[in-house]
Amino acid sequence: MKRQKRTISKQRRRPKSKRHKVSARTTKTYRPPRTSEEFFALPKKFQDQWNRVVQVPSEMRAQGLSLPQATRPLGVSPKTVIRLAGSAFTKRRGRYQVKPTDRLLRVLVIPSRKGLREIPTRDSREASLIGEYWSAVEKFLTRGDSSALRKLRRKYVTDAHGKRVRFLMDLEELKRQASAGVLHFESLYGRRA
Repeated sequence: MKRQKRTISKQRRRPKSKRHKVSARTTKTYRPPRTSEEFFALPKKFQDQWNRVVQVPSEMRAQGLSLPQATRPLGVSPKTVIRLAGSAFTKRRGRYQVKPTDRLLRVLVIPSRKGLREIPTRDSREASLIGEYWSAVEKFLTRGDSSALRKLRRKYVTDAHGKRVRFLMDLEELKRQASAGVLHFESLYGRRA
């Protein structure tokens, strides 16, 4: 009789293939980089994602967009932006609003006498100044109008280490680098890994 009970209990068990499996998380999550060294030590895929994430607050400020509107064209989810760059946002009435400034790391490039130079900055105002400089350079190279370069509010940018880096204002050098193909306007974000 004992044998018969065992057989019945074995029949009631689920087959092994239909049991619930607990899977370990296969994707590694990274924390936001705070220095350029940390940024370049990360995988290229995360560097690309980070560059898209830090563009979201800038787009929201510049164009007055909501978080979902700003993330859609950049191909990143609002959830990811909040997870990685949450310090740039406040939540009011259930909606995320961007703060006037943020301290997210951005590695941007500017022209120098030796070609493009990477500038790590942890201040959104410095990143905006670099963007303003690139706009002035593009205006000079496409239209020949150097007035925007002369009107820049500062002739230098402060990097993440507190060091001042002067903008290249030599018009002949800018022309030379543009004709050599050194200056690219597609992206002002730094190299990848």
